Amino acid sequence: MLPVPRTNIEGIRPYKPGKPIEQVVRELGIKGPVIKLASNENPLGPSPRALSALRRVLPELHYYPEDSCFQLRAKLSATYKVDPESILIGNGSAELIMMACLAYLEPGDELVMSDHSFMMARIDAAIMNARLVEVPTLEYTHDLERMLASITSRTKIVYIDNPINPLGTIVTKEALNEFMAKVPEHVLVIIDEAYSEYITSRDYPKSLDYYNQNKSVLILHTFSKVYGLAGLRVGYGFARPEIIGCLGKVRLPFDVSRAAQAAAVAALDDKRHVVRSRQMNEAGKEFFYRELKKLNKVFFLKSFANFVFINFAVDSQEIFDELQRRGVITRTVKEYKFPNALRVSVGTPTENKRFIKALCEVVGS
Repeated sequence: MLPVPRTNIEGIRPYKPGKPIEQVVRELGIKGPVIKLASNENPLGPSPRALSALRRVLPELHYYPEDSCFQLRAKLSATYKVDPESILIGNGSAELIMMACLAYLEPGDELVMSDHSFMMARIDAAIMNARLVEVPTLEYTHDLERMLASITSRTKIVYIDNPINPLGTIVTKEALNEFMAKVPEHVLVIIDEAYSEYITSRDYPKSLDYYNQNKSVLILHTFSKVYGLAGLRVGYGFARPEIIGCLGKVRLPFDVSRAAQAAAVAALDDKRHVVRSRQMNEAGKEFFYRELKKLNKVFFLKSFANFVFINFAVDSQEIFDELQRRGVITRTVKEYKFPNALRVSVGTPTENKRFIKALCEVVGS
C-alpha cells in the first residue's frame, strides 16, 4: 500500500522544460554540434562582470548565502528607485509565482489568466486546488476586458505575462492602465515581465507606476533572460511591503545561492552586455521574419521577447523531431493548446542560420 496523495495532485501535469543539449546527444547519438533554441536563453551567455564575480565567490561556497539577499536587494532598490522592503528575491521568478499561490490561494479560490499564458501559474493554482479561470486570448494577446469581467468575489489572483509566453505579444500601456484602474482591490495582479529588458517600445507599460500608486500588484523580473544567468536561477519581484511580507512567510530559506546573488549584483552593472544582447536579439528576429516569409504554409508572430512563435500546417512534433535529428533543438507548445506550433529562441547569427537551413530542409521552401 502506497501513501495516498491529495486528490488534486493526480491531475497535475508537471512543467515540461526545453530539452537540454546533453539529453539530445545521449538519446540520438548525434556526433556533430547541437544547438539549443528551446528555452529562451541568452546566446551571448552571462555578463563578463557576472563571471568575474562568480570566480571571486567560489572559495566561499562552504558558507550559506545571506538569506535576506541584502546586497542584491540594495542594488535593485538603487536601480529601480524602490524601497528594499518592497523587493523579494527568489529561485527564479517562477518560485515567486508559486509563493503567491501558496500565500493567497485556498481551495475554491480563483486565479484568472489567459488560456495561452506561461504554464507555471496554471500548475501552481492546481497544486493549491484553486479554480483556474482561463480566458481566451484576443488576436494572440491578453483580452483584458474579458479577464476583468471574469473576476468574482472568489478571485484572489490575476496573472498577466507581458510579453505573453509562448506568443511574444504584449498588452499596451493604455490597455493595462485601463485594466488596473478597474481591477478590484482584493485581487493581486501578478505582472510577469521576464522579457522586459528586451523591449524599447513606448507602448510597453511602466508597471512600477502601479506599485507607486499603491496598487495590489506583484511585478516579476528575472536574471534568466537578458542577463544570461538562467543556470543560477535568480528572479525578483516588486510589491507593497505588506505583500512582500506575506510572500516571505512561505519562502524556503536560502533559496538563492551565494553564487547566484554575487553574479546578479554584478550583472546589473553591465549595461553594455544588456545592450549587446538586445541588439543581437533584434537582428535575429528580423532575420527570422525575412526567412520565414519565404516558406509556404508557415505562420509566425512578430515578438517583443527573445523567441518567435511559428505555426505550421502539420503536427509540430513532426517538425520538432526532424529538426532535432539535424542537431537543432526547438520547443513544441502543445501544452499551451497550439498543436502545430513551435517556439524558437533567437540564437547567435550562426545558430539562426543553421535553424533556418534545417527548417527549409524539413518543410521545403
